[in-house]
Amino acid sequence: MPIHVLAFVAAALYLAAALVLALPLLHRHPLPRAAGLFVAAVAVCTHAGVLVAKHGGGVDLHFFAALSLVGGCIAALCLLVNLVRPIATLGVIAFPLAAVLLLLDVLIAPATQPLPIEWQIKLHVVFALLGYSVLSVAAVLAILLALQEHALRTRRLGGIAEALPPLTLTEALMFQLIGAGFVLLTLTLLSGILFVENLFAQHLAHKTVLSIAAWLVFGTLLHGRWRYGWRGRRAVRLTLLGMLLLLLAYFGSRFVLEVILKRVP
Repeated sequence: MPIHVLAFVAAALYLAAALVLALPLLHRHPLPRAAGLFVAAVAVCTHAGVLVAKHGGGVDLHFFAALSLVGGCIAALCLLVNLVRPIATLGVIAFPLAAVLLLLDVLIAPATQPLPIEWQIKLHVVFALLGYSVLSVAAVLAILLALQEHALRTRRLGGIAEALPPLTLTEALMFQLIGAGFVLLTLTLLSGILFVENLFAQHLAHKTVLSIAAWLVFGTLLHGRWRYGWRGRRAVRLTLLGMLLLLLAYFGSRFVLEVILKRVP
């Protein structure tokens, strides 16, 4: 099957899964949550097949390829999270995002191939991608948490507030993911120090500085949660700030080089 067709199949499956999960929010007759998650699981597998076919099975770090890979990882993590806590609403945001990122890679991005890198750098990249994906899911939960708190404050308890677990459980899961993402981000920085030559070279300096800044933000948030019980708006804002710093660190320069300046290495 051609890659373009396979990509459209995966995108359609992602959107179908998101629609199934969104039916309770739209006050329509809901289908079983398991049906939506099963369709999403097929979409993730199809997405993985597209990545293997288009990029030769390697870790391609070019802008659109990396975005597509992260989108697939986020979708897969949403499925895993739902095995622990029934927060199907995550998929309403994550699955359409994965579909868009996949189609961008297949339809818009120039043909690219993974660059040859040693296993130490591959390990560093794996830590980085996993950490980014886990913290992305935490950021989506932070957005849902903010919407849930707003609904409770304004006494509009339908829609998202109805579909999500109790606020304390949503918040606890968010901090668990932030904790896991913080560990992965720490491993990313440590492996970078050990394996990446001249981490503060001109082409890496902004990534290193922004990643350290994000690490400090998430570390401060976790310390504040443990020591002072931080929660609510402060937790949401710090989570989104840390995620924004990581977004700029991981994709900012590649967007400028590959999309604006059209320089694809």
